[in-house]
Amino acid sequence: MVEVGSGPYRYDLIEGWGTLPEGVSFGVVTGVVVDSQGRVIVCQQQVEPPVIVFDRDGNYLNSWGAGVLPEPHTMFIDSDDIIYIPDRVAQVAMKFTVDGEPLMELGNRGQASDTGCTENEGPVLRAGGPFNMPTHMSPSPSGDIYVSDGYRNCRVHRYSSDGKLISSWGQPGESAPGEIRSPHCLWVTSDGNVYVCDRLNNRIQIFSPTGEFIDQWRDLDWPTDLFVDANGDFFVAERPNHEAQVNSMVVRDGSGKEKARWDTPRNHQTWHDSHGDMFLVMGQFAEPRSKAIYKYVRKR
Repeated sequence: MVEVGSGPYRYDLIEGWGTLPEGVSFGVVTGVVVDSQGRVIVCQQQVEPPVIVFDRDGNYLNSWGAGVLPEPHTMFIDSDDIIYIPDRVAQVAMKFTVDGEPLMELGNRGQASDTGCTENEGPVLRAGGPFNMPTHMSPSPSGDIYVSDGYRNCRVHRYSSDGKLISSWGQPGESAPGEIRSPHCLWVTSDGNVYVCDRLNNRIQIFSPTGEFIDQWRDLDWPTDLFVDANGDFFVAERPNHEAQVNSMVVRDGSGKEKARWDTPRNHQTWHDSHGDMFLVMGQFAEPRSKAIYKYVRKR
């Protein structure tokens, strides 16, 4: 078994984790979370079913989401096992039970907001409302829900717990605070602050719960995904560009200081379970398809 990582962040790598039923193969696996029972839930594009559930050992349990999620992008799960999924094609952001029962749908299904952008991560001519290819959802301690938007927009949208739009912020641009290019991920920390992966601007911007700029971490390399563990460590997936098959997992403290770094396969989203083990999905067709999910077993 291959060992990766450095210092206290060392893992045994399991490639091709998870077993599907005969005749079923992975599509483009883009999102992953782990629930309170240790079940691993992934979402995928270009094949049915869009959501697949495994037990802790990688055995297939069930699937759901057909007809509802044409292109799920990423996932988030809260302490009550509520799952949050934005869908790029449907132009909505949704909440589900862990068994796939829809609880909430934000946005106008099938209707993209007017931003003047005509290609993924292309120039956004004007900031738009919800949504134009949303990318990630994160609930906050207050119960509000934040959505990064997205591949053809440059905004963060804040919703109340009952689904009412409270505010939006973000403008097209490359350097000033609040200017965002391709907000690919966000995370709301325990203090309510919102960390936004401003991917094409090579930085993470930090905002207050109401959208005021607080700080930024510069000199990152295409920050694509962000996970904050129970110790407050930030696991940031950095990528040189879209074509790169080797990414970096960078562990940073709460000030953005680097604590550890190692190479990973192309990394679209990661999630940690209660044991500190990490799951990684690639966000593209894996060859062979059986290598869509990687598990990193924390060395103890």
